[in-house]
Amino acid sequence: MKDAVVGISERKTKDRADRQQRIVAAARKIAEEEGWSAVTIRRLADQIEYSQPVLYSHFGNRGAIVAAVAVEGFEELAKILRSASQSADKRDNLHAVAEAYISFADEQSALYEAMFILPSGLRFAEADTRSELAEAFEALAAVVPQSSDKIETATETLWAALHGLVELERLGRIRPGNRAQRVELLIDAFLCRSGSS
Repeated sequence: MKDAVVGISERKTKDRADRQQRIVAAARKIAEEEGWSAVTIRRLADQIEYSQPVLYSHFGNRGAIVAAVAVEGFEELAKILRSASQSADKRDNLHAVAEAYISFADEQSALYEAMFILPSGLRFAEADTRSELAEAFEALAAVVPQSSDKIETATETLWAALHGLVELERLGRIRPGNRAQRVELLIDAFLCRSGSS
């Protein structure tokens, strides 16, 4: 009897996780095709054929769905940045990671927006920061020149610079044809500052 109860409990947990994943996947799909303004609880309920109360039982509000999408994005970004950093050469690694970051933002614009633009309630640089966010940060930190005595600050600065380049280009505020030169200047600044050029 106890095994049957455990089996039912495990199945319910799995079903709940599956429903949550369907909601997140539907939100991502709608956002990618139509933008985040089209992602509403009503639209998601219609898309996955659940009632709105079922969605609210998984996610208290739209912001919680955005946060779940963002967490997936940080997990994906960390993997991409780690795989880009394969060279023994510091400059090559820094360049590859910068390019991978910018490409991710270009190719996954709705996901990137959930991660960095929309309110999500996710906490960074705190004791309770989610592991997926910390792993993305660590993937960037891995290519920051290690002679930096303030690795966390240097990593935050690299992240801020990459994000700024992405957003300014996306908004048409800087010339898209000069991306490569900007990335090279950023790399030069980091390597020169650390004495690794």
